[in-house]
Amino acid sequence: MYITRRKTRQIQVGNVKIGGDAPISVQSMTIPHPSDVKATLEQIQQLEQAGCELIRVAVPDQDAVAALPKIKPHMTVPLIADIHFDHRLALKAAEVVDCVRINPGNIGPWWKTEEVIKAVNDNGIPLRVGVNGGSLEKPLLEKYGYPTAEALAESALNAVHALEDVGFTNMKVSLKASDVHMAIDAYWLFAQQSNYPLHIGITEAGTAMTGAIKSSMGLGWLLSQGIGDTMRVSLAADPVEEVKVGFEILKSLELRHRGVNVIACPTCGRVEIDVVRMANELENRLGHVKTPLTVSVLGCVVNGIGEGKEADIGIAGGQGSGILFKKGKLVRKVPSEELIDVLIQEVEVMAQEKEAELASTGQSDVALPAFQSSQSPSFNNSDDEEKMIGRKEIPVLPARS
Repeated sequence: MYITRRKTRQIQVGNVKIGGDAPISVQSMTIPHPSDVKATLEQIQQLEQAGCELIRVAVPDQDAVAALPKIKPHMTVPLIADIHFDHRLALKAAEVVDCVRINPGNIGPWWKTEEVIKAVNDNGIPLRVGVNGGSLEKPLLEKYGYPTAEALAESALNAVHALEDVGFTNMKVSLKASDVHMAIDAYWLFAQQSNYPLHIGITEAGTAMTGAIKSSMGLGWLLSQGIGDTMRVSLAADPVEEVKVGFEILKSLELRHRGVNVIACPTCGRVEIDVVRMANELENRLGHVKTPLTVSVLGCVVNGIGEGKEADIGIAGGQGSGILFKKGKLVRKVPSEELIDVLIQEVEVMAQEKEAELASTGQSDVALPAFQSSQSPSFNNSDDEEKMIGRKEIPVLPARS
């Protein structure tokens, strides 16, 4: 499978470029109320350590917006303010943050949006137009009867067109729904009719496991079709888990190469080491490593190096001792009780060496650029495209006159 990313405009949120040929960025959101500055900063630091590239905070009231100047100076990644209902909060937040998110469905009359546009323009920051299936405008709900992909796409396109009418183009767009099919269809429909960068996500996806699966299915499909420029995996869990899942989705599609990729064999009656415990311990203890490396943990020596030959480094268990291998070649035997510690030490050394090599070539996080791929599929007509994507036809909304 070859992925050609959708060609979009590019915007900049703080020091992070979004869209165009920029890597797909991973973001998350803090849980504490921003007025609890200490707790908010603690979570921000945890997210930064996990590799989160953009961090959003909810700004529901005046206490929250007043806390933003106390939070922003201590951050190393861009700060985004999430605003609903009260546009006055957006006006104040725009003076501090790197991006403001508003929802066309609940921000109120158009003049309020115009004031927000002026505020973000004056401060040189972009806007995120965040459409949500649970807060569509009443006219659209009356038109479609209930939230649909078409309603989400029309809401986003209406907002984009209105912003363009006043000369504003510094924006990214999201069209979130908790239903995977609806979210996919909405993003796909919008992507056919606009070239603004897209923030993708399945909102209210669920618990750590359920949400990760739903997000992987929805975001994986969109990303495989080249749709998506920045993303959040929404989980009812520690937001650090959102970042981990986000990067794993990108790594599985080879859209980002960042951090350790642990591959481990499924358990069976032949295993001679605790693969489950060791694989989990490996991920936890190597979470600080940002260098792209593939590490293999195999439960026995039956297939040994053969199964792990694609890994940069790995171990295979045995009775009383196991083997350490690199690039498919045996390095040495290691007592079973020392396997995990030896592997971690070797990975850290290998990571330092590879990081120095990448730095010398100007690379630190290899990413697939937009609209570039080898042997990318081409569509001769709409029927071919429909067969390729294997999904129902969606009516295209009329272009603005």
